Amino acid sequence: MPIAANVQLGERTRIPLPDLVNLYGCSIGDDTFIGPFVEIQAGATVGRLCKIQSHSFICEGVDIGHEVFVGHGVMFTNDLLPRATDESGRRITDNWVMSRTSVEFRASIGSRAVILPVRIGASSLIGAGSVVTKDVPPYAIVAGNPGRVIGDVRDKRDPR
Repeated sequence: MPIAANVQLGERTRIPLPDLVNLYGCSIGDDTFIGPFVEIQAGATVGRLCKIQSHSFICEGVDIGHEVFVGHGVMFTNDLLPRATDESGRRITDNWVMSRTSVEFRASIGSRAVILPVRIGASSLIGAGSVVTKDVPPYAIVAGNPGRVIGDVRDKRDPR
């Protein structure tokens, strides 16, 4: 799995196993970490100081802000009505509608979450295994399938 020549890599971006990622046509900010077996498609952006853990998939139309954490095996989607063929049985290649996802500053997404095209607000926390089908407000804690707001991260601050 290659890092294509058309990838914009920020300064000090860390990819410990570059032969085990698939990056093409994307933009990745400074000081970001990309784990093994990650795919980031053309047109996706990842901000600075992010951590993208192993086995995650970031598709076209996903914009990840600065200081975002993406856990292991997170799956982003960009098609709300996926189909292989149209009504006449012809394979669909170019005639589909891409929907966008925005992950704002310092949001965290737990392992194996599935993210449909939504806006994930700043400093929010998505629980592991959640399926996010609706926009997430800033500072919200979201969990479940479908994901529901169950709290506010400001109420759970680490006392350290």
